[in-house]
Amino acid sequence: MIDEREKQLAEFCLETALKLGAQAARITLDKSDENVVSTLNGEVDSVTRCSDRSVSVALYVDGRYGVFSTNKLDEESLKDFIARDIATVRMLAPDPCRALPEPSRLCSTAVSGDEMGILDPNLGSITPAQRREAALGASVFGRGGILSEEGEYSDTGYDTYLIDSQGARCLHSETFHDYGVELTLNEDRSGRKNSAYWWTSAPFARDFDASGCGAKALELALAREGSAPCRSGRYNMVVDSEVASKFVSPIIKALNGYKLQQEDSFLAGSLGRKLFPEGLTLLDRPHIKGQTGSKLFDSEGVATAECPVIEAGVVQRYFINTYMSRKMGIPATSEDCFRAFVPGWPHPGLDAASIMEMCGDGILVTGFNGGNNNSTTGDFSYGIEGFLFKGGKIVRPVSEMVVTGNFLSLWGGFIAAGEDSRQCKSKLIPTLAFANVDFSGE
Repeated sequence: MIDEREKQLAEFCLETALKLGAQAARITLDKSDENVVSTLNGEVDSVTRCSDRSVSVALYVDGRYGVFSTNKLDEESLKDFIARDIATVRMLAPDPCRALPEPSRLCSTAVSGDEMGILDPNLGSITPAQRREAALGASVFGRGGILSEEGEYSDTGYDTYLIDSQGARCLHSETFHDYGVELTLNEDRSGRKNSAYWWTSAPFARDFDASGCGAKALELALAREGSAPCRSGRYNMVVDSEVASKFVSPIIKALNGYKLQQEDSFLAGSLGRKLFPEGLTLLDRPHIKGQTGSKLFDSEGVATAECPVIEAGVVQRYFINTYMSRKMGIPATSEDCFRAFVPGWPHPGLDAASIMEMCGDGILVTGFNGGNNNSTTGDFSYGIEGFLFKGGKIVRPVSEMVVTGNFLSLWGGFIAAGEDSRQCKSKLIPTLAFANVDFSGE
């Protein structure tokens, strides 16, 4: 947790900036402590600990603006640092659109830092032996067919304290317990060395269980044996919840003020328009207590809000910070979608298996291998791996295929969304299904 001395240090930075000539300022103090145990082939490979503190200073000086950061946090160094920063800002060109957010938009409820309930008070009591046990407990190295296994356990405490010259005082604290493992198998009959990755995460040690991660990664790797491309053509596409954000994140990015202002968004001019099917609703849910990623304020100290981004296909929200609001002449919101959530549709309780049954035949996408998307046009092209399914049942693994299309036309063929998003992910995106998607293969 950020202590009173560190809060006073942030206040010192703010007072110093104003005394030295800034008309307004925002100070953000970030603090993190991370412990990592890495494993290789069932043995501890390395143990690291990283503790970091830094201060970011946003300065508004004579109509000019600049942001600077340092990790030298004694008062004498900070005073000299801020003086030099102000001198630098005075050399920049004026920008009348730069300003702090209106006080009415600032968050006033992030007082203790634990309002979201994602701070594990027992983080500091975890012993090296417990970390080692967590790192090695998921290992399956030694089972038949495994060529290599790389795992990593980590526990992290993260805090941020944001203040500004208009009275913002915002504190956020959270903890993470994470484990991920990647397995590579010996060559299969086709000479391919199949690999797979699985992970888990939780804010609290009491809810954290990585013991099945190695077995899950092994199961996924074995399932890819004998994979090969399918014939090129149009298929129903089911995208597993583990990777489904690939078709949601570009929508969120296209609604960002910087993209819109730079005319680098395929959703420019979309506010209030129905560009997506009736079945698509996308919510921002940043206030879900007990879940990683929930937060009461953004990097400006502006209060986040539970709100629809897309509702029944209609675009309801852009993400516009204070600068973009003044530059574009439109109302400001929070700067980003913090906890994207797609509700299940059209029936409750759907998962990947039931959605494949609904679709009949198609390709289940479980991973992506390279590719890109064009944020201006919405066109995309991604290498994929997954499984061919017929009659709702998996037939064989597929790989070396490319899926192409346009995000708007893709969502025009939206079939279903499940209710199987992983709660440990930053975006709560379930399994998704689309009709008539172009795949290139053999």
